[in-house]
Amino acid sequence: MSRLLRSYLKYARGESGPSVWSLLYPCQFVTRAWMKLRIGLFNRGVFAVTDPMLPTISIGNNSFGGTNKTPMAEYIVRQFAEAGIKAGLVSRGYRAKEHPPLWIGQDAKSTRRDFAGDEPLMLAKRLPDTKVVVSRNRIEGVKLLAALGAEVAVTDDTFQHRKMARDVDIVLVDSTCPFGNGQVIPAGSMREPMSAFGRADIVVLTKANQASPGDIASIKEKLAPYVASDKIFTADIKLERWMKITPEGEKKLPDGFLPRGRYIAISAIGNPGGFYNFLDEMGVGVALRRTYRDHHILTGEDLSRLEALAEESGADGFICTEKDLMNMPGELFLNRPLYVPSIAVSLRDPLAFRKKIMERLRPAFLVTSNGHGEDAIGLVLAKKLIERFKCAQVDAFAFVGSGKPYAMNGIRVVSPSSEMPSGGVVKYHLTDLLRDMRHGLGRSIRKQRDKMRSLLGRYRTPLCVGDVYLLSSVLWGQGMKPILVATAKTVHLSGHLWIEKWLLRKRCILVWTRDEETAHELVEDGVPAVFYGNPVMDLLDEVKSPAFAWSERGAKILLLPGSRPRAYEDIKLILDTISLLAARMECNFVMVPAPTIEIKKLTENLDGWELSEDGGKLFSDRVGVTICREPVAAAAYGAELLIGLGGTANQLCAGLGIPVVSIIERGKLRQKKLLREAEILVPPEPGALAEAAERVLSDNRLRRSMQEAGMKNLGRTGALEKVVEYCAEELGWDTRCRVYEKYRDHLESLEK
Repeated sequence: MSRLLRSYLKYARGESGPSVWSLLYPCQFVTRAWMKLRIGLFNRGVFAVTDPMLPTISIGNNSFGGTNKTPMAEYIVRQFAEAGIKAGLVSRGYRAKEHPPLWIGQDAKSTRRDFAGDEPLMLAKRLPDTKVVVSRNRIEGVKLLAALGAEVAVTDDTFQHRKMARDVDIVLVDSTCPFGNGQVIPAGSMREPMSAFGRADIVVLTKANQASPGDIASIKEKLAPYVASDKIFTADIKLERWMKITPEGEKKLPDGFLPRGRYIAISAIGNPGGFYNFLDEMGVGVALRRTYRDHHILTGEDLSRLEALAEESGADGFICTEKDLMNMPGELFLNRPLYVPSIAVSLRDPLAFRKKIMERLRPAFLVTSNGHGEDAIGLVLAKKLIERFKCAQVDAFAFVGSGKPYAMNGIRVVSPSSEMPSGGVVKYHLTDLLRDMRHGLGRSIRKQRDKMRSLLGRYRTPLCVGDVYLLSSVLWGQGMKPILVATAKTVHLSGHLWIEKWLLRKRCILVWTRDEETAHELVEDGVPAVFYGNPVMDLLDEVKSPAFAWSERGAKILLLPGSRPRAYEDIKLILDTISLLAARMECNFVMVPAPTIEIKKLTENLDGWELSEDGGKLFSDRVGVTICREPVAAAAYGAELLIGLGGTANQLCAGLGIPVVSIIERGKLRQKKLLREAEILVPPEPGALAEAAERVLSDNRLRRSMQEAGMKNLGRTGALEKVVEYCAEELGWDTRCRVYEKYRDHLESLEK
């Protein structure tokens, strides 16, 4: 190592006083600004973040120099093996040739230092039953591990590697040189400011036995503003055994052995001072120290110089680390013995450490939706996730309303309530939009954005049920590429804008469209899109049996006042309509209010109508209406006609073969493009609605053609089931659950 580099490292590590290197102090602000911007761009999804297909434990640090990442990675792999879980390792392979992902041992080339790197070779040697993969692209490395049968990926030096999401972020701090001089590179040894520790799930103070209790307490005090105390652990370095290396090979020496004499200590690691302190503590006689830059490959010429130095100094041999051994020529030419201490990490509270890993390994999935109909579809999806992944936490984030359908079914809603006069972010009526703005729409959107950001890193790949606006909002808050279950945009509704297609192509894992034509159009534009059925029709999965039996006499008419707040006004239009219709023909009426609608509020201002005490019947002098609080599909079975002012619910009924009569308005005109011949639109007048309903019920040919059109246009079920299967197999969610359950059961057995 050159004197200039040695001088700089001493300054950066805080081992020297003021020097000329202090002139670098202002330069760190460029690094700070860039790192803040870079991390922010990854966290907001501007730079792509991909969720790996295996549970991933990241081992990293926030400073350059040795923090014992390699021994810690080995420790993690071994503790998973104790639980019966196959863990594999992914390493970048420093100072190795760039190449596609390879696993050490796949061929002769993979065992060469210039292809694999020193640390991967050392780990492969110490963990012969573990697959060690070398890959600059960590995502591809994890994929290779999965193909090789690994269940967990342990990745080396990935705290700043934001392209890949991770389940557990473990950050190591060298107790002998925790933060250097406290400055960020190039002015110091820190890669990021101290605030970066706030991203860590676990912080481990390594080499704690080489620091005083006071030093350990001081480090914890400095970390306290950023890391909770229960996330900080301490680890010691322990000697496992000594090895003697000669041209004839490697020999493991017995317990209690200690090299006697005077030796030249060789070091090409990140923090050579820690290695030298270790030798001093062990009582090894060190005649000279020879320090090289980290990952330096020792050549035959280097060894000749060391031999000459030993001859001059009268040294009895050499001592180096296991990592340095990997950087020596395949055939040793040393004529004096070379001793290598084999070291390992020892956690001071191993069970608590493993429990903290277990907490983070529990799978957590987030279903997001942006509409009342989307909430209903998201609820079905969430229930399917809970059924398939029984150990997982499944939460919901509703961008419209309060997420009441989720909460009513025991699913935790993590979003702030967003109740607007219009019932949502309105696309069709400027006056409604202005009312929402006056009601605090902007403030509500900011709250949602802030809440979504606060959940960063808590969930695996987000599932979006809705449109591209929802996807972009989730991407901005979570960073990771989501999956989109597209319920709104289709080629039958003007299709997607170019900017939407670009976003779907670049920042979406997969789009599940509601019709085959839309999937075909998106695929032609490079968007990963598939069609396996209309997610709207999957609302039928909520129905185990019909909600009730219709009367055999009279026409069977279903009434849907809609899910938005305007339903409280539209109810009068519907009741006036059925009063006219009941005077013309014998009818049975069943009304299904949305879960977001309060029955008493819906009926409290109706002249001539009364609500029964149990809330199950609404009646006037001439007409009775049964009120059903079951899902729409459960009430729809057997219906012959729908008078509906809803959105998704209208589509569901059409898909069931129920003719739809609704009113002319901008939103319904768009919906008409989907339902086409399955729906009749008339002016919002009771007489017009009653007349249209009577015409459909009286004309069997018309009713049959509308039934056929609805079933054809809305398509089949099955989309959400395929989404769950995709998550289980392609995203590795089955593996995540299996690993968590095995690990949890193992820790429970240790406590007994």
